[in-house]
Amino acid sequence: MESQTVTCFVRRTPHDLYEMFWKPQSFPLWASGLASASLERDSTGWKAQGPEGPIRITFTEHNALGVMDHWVDLGEEGVVYIPLRIVANGEGSEVMLTLFRQPEMDSEQYARDVDWVRKDLGVLKALAEGEGQESEPEKRDV
Repeated sequence: MESQTVTCFVRRTPHDLYEMFWKPQSFPLWASGLASASLERDSTGWKAQGPEGPIRITFTEHNALGVMDHWVDLGEEGVVYIPLRIVANGEGSEVMLTLFRQPEMDSEQYARDVDWVRKDLGVLKALAEGEGQESEPEKRDV
């Protein structure tokens, strides 16, 4: 699958940034593409209302490596894997989210999803740095 990694520099240490956002309950604060409202835990994991309907999400367990991967189960449409990492970059951190172009996506939809990820990472950056949500992420695609 075609992929694009969107990155964003954040002025926080990797440990501090990871601890701010690794919990599933933190994702709705910044990841509008994942959950348009809050996540709810049930007996089998996490569920949410995604932009296109109900979804189930599996998150990577807490770890020391800055890995925040998650798998979004869209039901009949399959499961989408989303690699998400926080790594050291000087005195701050680089947040890296890889978006895979799904087989049913046309180029325009994929481009919109990449832009959506950029905006979501901008919100994460603003929250982490204590700024207003108008802050734009530094655009450095890999």
